[in-house]
Amino acid sequence: DIVSEYAKGGRKNDGLAVFAEQQTAGRGRRANKWLSQPAKSILCSILLCDNGLSGHMITIASAVAAAETIGRCGRSEAKIKWPNDILLNDRKVAGILTEAVTHAKQKFYILGIGINCHQSQNDFSGELTSIATSIDIQSKSICDRNSIAKRLLVNLDGCLAAALNNPDEIVEKWNDRSMLLSKHITIEHNGRKFTGNCIGLEPAKGLIVQLARGGVKIFEATSTTIV
Repeated sequence: DIVSEYAKGGRKNDGLAVFAEQQTAGRGRRANKWLSQPAKSILCSILLCDNGLSGHMITIASAVAAAETIGRCGRSEAKIKWPNDILLNDRKVAGILTEAVTHAKQKFYILGIGINCHQSQNDFSGELTSIATSIDIQSKSICDRNSIAKRLLVNLDGCLAAALNNPDEIVEKWNDRSMLLSKHITIEHNGRKFTGNCIGLEPAKGLIVQLARGGVKIFEATSTTIV
């Protein structure tokens, strides 16, 4: 919300990154709400002027940047679960949300990134107990949030530039870290379920799936969930 206000200032605020120490009204996909305890995560929103990249491509590039920033923790390497989750040891450690806003006929994207850093297993309850993790849990050490935040911004800058100038490079990096590529998956799309093998990513459109019943279909992120 704060970054959206800065969008009213126009291109002079392009690249503005706003960090929070606590999250009490975070938004996720499908109107999901996200909370975070004080000083345990990296929580940031970044303002990006429209430069020709689609919101989908921005999400892909930021997922690569976040996964590269987290890197390897213990025996686990950060993987991407399309479209916007980063996993360590098959558990979610980070999430990404890209929103489009328009002010004075100028289009902007607000890129939200959250990374679990200092949470212990006791910080997760309910269904999160089995699906969420943090860098500290996986590395069995205490990470430096400032260092991670710095790496995230540097990596994000590089990945967004590559996405604009050499999108094939970003798709290749995404493929290298994808946990879905060549896997048998079930997808919910506009209220219907589809099953098949993930065979790739189309940067401007979405996930490419070879359907079990025959044919190939591309699923866009805004209306698709991996079941």
